[in-house]
Amino acid sequence: MECRKYQFAHRFDQVTGSAIREIFKVIAQPGMISFAGGNPSPDALPDDIVREISSEVLRDKGKQILQYGATEGYPSFLESLSAYVEAALRCRIPAVLPVTGSTQAMDLLCKAMIDPGDVILVENPSFLGNMQCMKLYQASLVPVESDQDGMIISDLEEKIIQYHPKMLYTIPTFQNPSGKTLPEDRRKAIAELANRYRFIVAEDDPYRDLRYEGTPLPAIKSFDTDGWVVFLGSFSKIISPGLRVGYMAGDPDIIRKCTVGKQSTDVHTANLNQAIVDQFLRRNLLPDHIRNICASYGSKMSLMLKKLSEFPDGCRYTHPQGGLFIWAELPQNMNAKELLNLAIEKKVAYVPGTHFCVNGGHENTIRLNFSNSTPEQIESGMSILNEIIKNNL
Repeated sequence: MECRKYQFAHRFDQVTGSAIREIFKVIAQPGMISFAGGNPSPDALPDDIVREISSEVLRDKGKQILQYGATEGYPSFLESLSAYVEAALRCRIPAVLPVTGSTQAMDLLCKAMIDPGDVILVENPSFLGNMQCMKLYQASLVPVESDQDGMIISDLEEKIIQYHPKMLYTIPTFQNPSGKTLPEDRRKAIAELANRYRFIVAEDDPYRDLRYEGTPLPAIKSFDTDGWVVFLGSFSKIISPGLRVGYMAGDPDIIRKCTVGKQSTDVHTANLNQAIVDQFLRRNLLPDHIRNICASYGSKMSLMLKKLSEFPDGCRYTHPQGGLFIWAELPQNMNAKELLNLAIEKKVAYVPGTHFCVNGGHENTIRLNFSNSTPEQIESGMSILNEIIKNNL
């Protein structure tokens, strides 16, 4: 009988660590072309602007910034953030909380709302990182199936009636990992279902500004009449992931409970980082910055889609209008985890899609990221993947 030295908490029983983070160990190898992560391009990181802003805010308010701050947020940022969120979502937002990346927003929401055994409905496939968070709070994850437009509303309502969920987790715009975007009618339907059946909707929307074509859609939150939708946002993909500044917006009672939970997590999000993003908003720097990065990302996405069109018959893939990811399905007999080993030998990496599926399966799927590669790397890496697939049909 195995004798364990430590008795870890049972909340870790279903959590083994991020498959993406394990792949990151591989992509650090010299010469590796990585379609695996979700990092912004180095060219999209505004280091010169951040350097200038940092110097100015430390010069003008350094003593205040370097001191402890309020959990509720750096006052100047809280003001500019509230205005920014209401303008972006085109609806009144009664309460906003700055957080340390939108991943913390999901953690705080689960801390505030989820008891062991509570059901959370999750679109299938979904973001691996937040599924791990839900499992750590010992939730029972139930998948809601998707079609070419994202989560299927009829399946959602069937699961609501069957499982009486505490929460629904969704990424409605340029979804991670699929790149799909929920149409407006489905967004409205989700808000109506939440109001009718009284469950929380965690609307995680970090990619909404990364649109390269098409028309922006209203947030699910904009259809919320009774306060059941909590909007999770982030500046990681549009300014800097290293600053770790995100936010959550919703009903004051929920935001207050999450604020109390944050006090024992990190006391407050770093004042300097909040002050930097505050200046981005106050100086109206975001619109031009977003236009610049969208132009670059859009051309990279188009190139990857063109390369995918050359893949063998039986390969299918999504056609996003923005975001950072494309989801591909290989012929049914293929196993993306096995092919990954062959790809790594040829210095190309991706994430097998099975890791994003609530109950596994879907072994023939892959998630591809285009933002952190050069056009030359996309040309070369996708040609290598194409050749691997052809040789293993």
